[in-house]
Order: sequence, then structure tokens, then C-alpha cells
Amino acid sequence: MDEYFRQIAEHAGRGERVASAVVVSSRGSTPQDIGARMLFFENGATWGTVGGGCVEADVRAEAVRVLADGQGRALEIDLIDDVKGEGDVCGGTLEVLLEAWTDLPPPRT
Repeated sequence: MDEYFRQIAEHAGRGERVASAVVVSSRGSTPQDIGARMLFFENGATWGTVGGGCVEADVRAEAVRVLADGQGRALEIDLIDDVKGEGDVCGGTLEVLLEAWTDLPPPRT
């Protein structure tokens, strides 16, 4: 967890916006548990994981919007295939909270 906040402080301390994603709810079978965290940086780099594959693709797309407008939001990701009625990858649902971080003082060394 310390590394998570260090990364936020380091990047935001340089005036860069950071988008954080945290799994806040998990129902059924999902690739990550509540509390999984991922960071998205303006240069396209990332840190951590919220599940990989289609989950991270959906979260990344929303994180790009957070980086652009600075507005946090919640995202629900359904991993159930509605057409087949089967589990898509895992078969559950995740809720991810995305937040924007910026204008923090640089970390102490």
C-alpha cells in the first residue's frame, strides 16, 4: 500500500494528474477482490492491477476520461455474457471507483 501512495505523491507532486482505480465491490466470480488497486498516469504508464484483460480495458478507457476531466466516477463491470447466459470470463460483477489526484506536494525523501 505504501508504494501505491508513493506513486500518487511522486507523480501528482510533479503536477501530473493521476487516475486511481480501486475495486470497491465484487459479486460472484471476479479476477480481483475488493481493495485491488491500479494507477494510470498521463504518460500512459500504469501501476498495479484490477483484474487484467477486459476488466482493465474497461477501467483504462474510463481512467483516460478521469485524466482528461479530473472528475471521479464509479464503474460497474459485468463479466456475465448476456447473450449466451454464461460467464464471460469469470461470471461476476465488479464495481470500481476511479478518482483523480493532482496538485499534491512532492513526497519527502
